[in-house]
Amino acid sequence: MKKGHHILIVEDEEHLSIGLRFNFEAEGYRVAVAGDGPSGLRIFRDAEPPIDLIILDLMLPGMSGYEICRQIRTIDPSVPILVLSARTLGEDKAKAFDFGSDQYLTKPFELVELISRVRNLLERRHGGHPVSPEQQETVSFGTAEVDFRTHEVKVAGEPRTLTPLELQLLRLFINNEGVVLTRGDILKEVWNIDPPPATRTVDNFVMRLRKHFEEDPANPKHILSVRGAGYRFMSRHEDSPEK
Repeated sequence: MKKGHHILIVEDEEHLSIGLRFNFEAEGYRVAVAGDGPSGLRIFRDAEPPIDLIILDLMLPGMSGYEICRQIRTIDPSVPILVLSARTLGEDKAKAFDFGSDQYLTKPFELVELISRVRNLLERRHGGHPVSPEQQETVSFGTAEVDFRTHEVKVAGEPRTLTPLELQLLRLFINNEGVVLTRGDILKEVWNIDPPPATRTVDNFVMRLRKHFEEDPANPKHILSVRGAGYRFMSRHEDSPEK
């Protein structure tokens, strides 16, 4: 992984943000810090070089972390966002994912784990995440071509930008082709939420994948709903209607 990646820390607890900045700079990263929501959003928009990853608290002055997440996703759909919050409920985690975060770590936390998660997210964003031998690096279905190593995605020859979570969900579907995956299965495997809370996180992300890969998202041919159960991925179109 290349050192010097630009990290933005949005955290209103000054002692924590100072400590995080010190430790990430010691790891070789360039670090910007904001103590409130509007400042964090402004730094993200104006940063040069651009921000490569965001560590984001949820309870912030001026603007919540949820709203920051939502606005950042309208600017950059793929920049990794790691939420670092004292909120521990499954509903809080699900809401953060719904708004576009990629990972969620609760306070108090182990610094080693945080640094490891940041490293892994940056490796995935920049195409350095290792692929296990049983996983295909490149996959084609319909008019789509996906390279999981480089994160290059094309649909009908046109490039598409997917977030790390969207790619992770797509990989889960592809690796389990033909298998019905429940929403609980998906939340556990992709979001590490168990037991699953009542949330539309999975449904929202499936809708996003369908917009990328289905010719008609309202009548999908690849990411199929199975009523009362979950979802099933098929690389080849089935003649039968969606269940």
